[in-house]
Amino acid sequence: MIYKIRVILDTKKDVIRTLLVDSSSTLEDLHKLIAKVFGFNGQEMASFYRSDDEWNQGEEIPLFSMDDAPDALCMATTTIEQNIEDPEEKLIYVYDYMNMWTFYCELIEVTKTTTSELPKLILTIGEVPDEAPEKEFKADKPEKDAFDLDDDDFDTHFDEFDSLDDIDFDKY
Repeated sequence: MIYKIRVILDTKKDVIRTLLVDSSSTLEDLHKLIAKVFGFNGQEMASFYRSDDEWNQGEEIPLFSMDDAPDALCMATTTIEQNIEDPEEKLIYVYDYMNMWTFYCELIEVTKTTTSELPKLILTIGEVPDEAPEKEFKADKPEKDAFDLDDDDFDTHFDEFDSLDDIDFDKY
């Protein structure tokens, strides 16, 4: 099968590449192709992450497995079709952990036609910036942190003692 995959660099300006690849190619092959078409040397660490429809990052598929298990996931032993097989399925690709270049990869078409000219870059939009955009990590703030005590909480928890002399340290 031939997969048409759209790869979008996570930047403010549109930087998109559309690729044709053999579905039986490994994720390592896709990693090398993405690095090449975006102008990187491909020598940095990278990972793919399985993703849902809202681009939530799921299970990691690293370039090299750090696990001793013989069946541990890594790009060299995992094919593209093992991770995406239907149009609109997605992967997140992170290249170079020092700079965190992040790409959104989406399968946009599956064709049964075969060709010997794969992989192939079929569309290029935009220029890759000189530096990776800064990532802004946001976390949901809990409604009330255990350390956020207002004056009422403070008074109710600590009104047993008027001074340190009131504490019986032998009990503890």
